[in-house]
Amino acid sequence: MNGTINYRRYLAGDDEAFIEIVKEYKDGLIIYLNNFTNNIHIAEELAEDTFVKLGIKKPRNTEKSSFKTWLYVIGRNIAIDYLRKKSKSKEIPINDNMIFEQESIEQSYIKEENKLLIHKVMRKLKLEYKQVLWLTYFEGFTNKEIAKIMKKNLHNIETLVYRARLSLKSELEKEGFSYEDL
Repeated sequence: MNGTINYRRYLAGDDEAFIEIVKEYKDGLIIYLNNFTNNIHIAEELAEDTFVKLGIKKPRNTEKSSFKTWLYVIGRNIAIDYLRKKSKSKEIPINDNMIFEQESIEQSYIKEENKLLIHKVMRKLKLEYKQVLWLTYFEGFTNKEIAKIMKKNLHNIETLVYRARLSLKSELEKEGFSYEDL
């Protein structure tokens, strides 16, 4: 709810409210966008583009979902546009199995060892699995909110969560860890 209130304050002319929005949502948005780009630096740029769009164009939030959900939808759309442009120019290959860069922002964001293990194993998963697990466990979104972010229906998300969990379990077992212990 803070995001919605701060965005309203910003639209009313309070620039400090925009700074608060960026501070609150920047790290999580960067990590989420990293799932698309497999490059933390590009993810940072896309997050910056998301906030620039929010600050300059001042899109209207219909408040049909939480502010965070709405912000992540904007970020996702910017990431997809970026990937479309890059795939047309063939500058970067789009490959779900690319290894993510390990950067200090991830290390500071994910503190506990079990979360680090899950994060490491999630790199091996399909892009949609990584996204849905990240949004569920690290960002705390509901399946309904995830459906809005990923532009899928609720049943598809429930199925995707189920399959992503099975895939994660399999990868964790390959690493020698029991899924139930985490």
